[in-house]
Amino acid sequence: MFKATPNPPGTEPAPHDPALESQKTKAATDRALDYYLKPEALAAPPIPLRVRPIYIVDPTLDDETLIVEACESLSSAKAMAGNIANSIGGPERKPLLALQQLIMLNELLVNRLLDRLRLPQ
Repeated sequence: MFKATPNPPGTEPAPHDPALESQKTKAATDRALDYYLKPEALAAPPIPLRVRPIYIVDPTLDDETLIVEACESLSSAKAMAGNIANSIGGPERKPLLALQQLIMLNELLVNRLLDRLRLPQ
């Protein structure tokens, strides 16, 4: 019978040295402990996490500016919901009209609050 691949070369097994084996085991153990426990990272003080908010409202803004911006946002959302509701027919239109009405009611509440803030002036 003919083999397509040759036999691998014969090698003699390495002699077993207990001293060398214990050194290899100790080195492997140290590497594993250093990898998982990382003693240098435990000795260093932890780096505080910096909070990076995506959106932040300027805390120095006055109440009237905040309410005006909220009113403008609600007005834009109402217009977008109305435009989408008018371009859609069927059963999908009713939830959009309800959403538009909810936005409009909240816009009215914000407008009333804005009017109250302007009265004392």
